[in-house]
This record gives sequence, structure tokens and C-alpha cells, in this order.
Amino acid sequence: MFATGMENSYPTILLPDGSEKRVDEMEKTGHYARWKEDLELVTSLGIEFLRYGPPYYRTHLGAGRYDWTFADETFAYLRDLNITPIVDLCHFGVPDWIGNFQNPDFPELFADYAAAFARRFPDLRLYTPINEIFVTAMFSARYGWWNERLQSNEAFVNALKILCKANVLAMQAILSVQQDATFIQSESSEFYHAIDPAALPLARFLNQKRFLSLDLTYGYPLNVTMYEYLLQNGMTRKEYHWFTDNQVKAHCVMGNDYYVTNEHLVHPDGSTQASGEIFGYYVITSQYYRRYKLPIMHTETNIRMPACREWLLKQWANVHRLKHDGVPVIGFTWYSLLHQVDWDSALREDAGIVNELGLYDLDRKIMPVGEAYKQLIENWKDVITEESYGLSFHNW
Repeated sequence: MFATGMENSYPTILLPDGSEKRVDEMEKTGHYARWKEDLELVTSLGIEFLRYGPPYYRTHLGAGRYDWTFADETFAYLRDLNITPIVDLCHFGVPDWIGNFQNPDFPELFADYAAAFARRFPDLRLYTPINEIFVTAMFSARYGWWNERLQSNEAFVNALKILCKANVLAMQAILSVQQDATFIQSESSEFYHAIDPAALPLARFLNQKRFLSLDLTYGYPLNVTMYEYLLQNGMTRKEYHWFTDNQVKAHCVMGNDYYVTNEHLVHPDGSTQASGEIFGYYVITSQYYRRYKLPIMHTETNIRMPACREWLLKQWANVHRLKHDGVPVIGFTWYSLLHQVDWDSALREDAGIVNELGLYDLDRKIMPVGEAYKQLIENWKDVITEESYGLSFHNW
């Protein structure tokens, strides 16, 4: 599955004047006005899969109330273009009437929305119910950047358990409508490197913490350290065991996102900083695969530099090697279709700065990385199919 995605983040942030603002990337990139043209760009690259979803905050108007206008138009056109959507239902934000990710009612409300979407579009099979749960909880409740803008372990654990429960309930709700649904989680794949022996205990802790969103979603048994961390910060034993009793792992594909900022240096004083690429996608994704033993999809990558074509080829080499070594990788994604806006500040500033990350610029002109991705797909799509059949026959 060669894929791209339409960046559709929509968290709320605090402006310098003290007011709150919704940051909608599809609005900033002009997608609402040019959506038909944008979807046609996907086909021009030979891409058949698109991470895409309607803006949740504009669509879910209240309990049991929905506005499907934009979704009806766009998903019908995706079908006309023979593009298979990987439906992105919640991407870093919730409707104003729900509030934020501290709301304990969110899981049930979101599950109702997911079921209503599945009933509206019964032919769709691939879903990412909630994008990057770990990042959502960290940025909203630990770093204080988005949405509830809290900065505590208690707030992080609360957001985490609410998001994970919403994710699981949404999967169950979709399956009640579409029993053949497959869920491609999209989660940031992280690693923490101790820069000094004194930093090793914290690095070990963070390298367990990075798994928490998937551990809860998949009902994976926690070690004592992580279990105690959750209990000490507000999760109850009953809430923890709920995930073991309700997991739907059999319907899941583990989506791993990898950026040059995903690896971190840990200092003895407890601070961390981006390390750049040390292990890379191959090593880190192998760690996640050994833990969960699920099919894998590479669900996001990009890099902002003149040599972005080289980053594409490096990521592809990692993915291809994983597949060749017997790891069941089913897809690769360059994210996103278009340049993004204000991600240099993690969307915290409404400055209008264009981030040159896309396959196309905001004038819808193809970038060198877009040309390279188009050529990569053309060169490799048939070879990968043949290799997959060969691998299956050999194993049989």
C-alpha cells in the first residue's frame, strides 16, 4: 500500500492575547476550497491509498447530531477516483462542545460518531480511529501545548486512558456495522538514548512509557514500573483491566510514524533533546514488532531540507529491508500530500509559516520529492508484490 495523507490536524491553542483558537490545517492549506483538485493530485502520482478524514470538530455537532456535507462530497469523489481512504476520524482535537481530552464522556460520544460514520459509508474498510494517541496526550496534557494545555503526569494519564478507551470503543462500534473493518493505528515510534550512565534509569523509564498508548489499546500486559506509574497517577485497577477485557487486536495493523525528531537524548538532569537519526526506522520498528507481533504499516514520514528525496529513499530502504527480513510490512506513506503550515512550532503559533514537507507545494506544483515518490511507486509496486508472494511460498 503506497500512501500519502491530507494533513488534517485541528487542535486548539492559546494565542498571545489570551484567546483560544482552533488550528485547522486543511483550512490553512486551502484544502476546503481546492479539495477536488487535491484528490486528483493523489491519482496523478499513482497512489491508491490516502489517509483522510473529515474535520471531526465540524462534523460532530452534538450528541447524535452530525453534518456529513463535506464527507459526502469528498468520499464520493475518492470512490470515483478509485482511491481507497484510510479514514482518519480524530486528529489532535475534539469539537468545542466536548471540550478536550480530559472529558470522561468523550469515549462514548466518539464511539457513537464512529458508528454513525460507518453506517453512512458502509463500503469503507480501513480506519485510523484516533491519530497518534501518545503524541495527543503528551502535547495536550504533559507539555501544555494544545487543547486542555495541562502539564502533569496526572493529566497525561487521564488523557491517555480516555483516548485509548475512545479508540477501543470506536473500533468495536465500527465492527458492529462493518465486520470486515481493519484498523491501522498511527503512532509515533520513539526511542530515548541515555547520554550518560546517570541518565540510564530515566531513559529506561521513557523507553517503556513510549509504548503505553499501544499497550492499552492492544491489551498488552504491562511491567510493574508502568503499572505503578499509571496507578500512582490516577488510573484505577478496574480501568486498567478494562483494556485487557476489551481489546480488538485481531483487527489491527500497527502503524509506525518516524521522523528525524523521534529519537531523543536523555541527560542526567532529566532534560531531553532531539538526537537526530541514530537507530532509524528499521531498528525502532523492529522493537515495536517484537513487542506486539502485528502487521505493520509505515504511516508517516517527511523531512524539511533540500535533500528530502534522499530521506524518502532512506525510509524506503528501511521499509524494504524489514519486509525482506520477514517482518509483515504492508504499506509505506509519505506524509503529507501538501506542504504544511506552522508545524515548525508544533502548531503552537499561528504565524502562517509554510513548512516545505509535502509532495506538492501550496500552489499545487509538484516538488522534487513528489517526483521521486511517483518514480519509486512505478519502479517498485510490481516487484514488492512478487517478493511478497515469493516470501509466502517460501515460508509455506
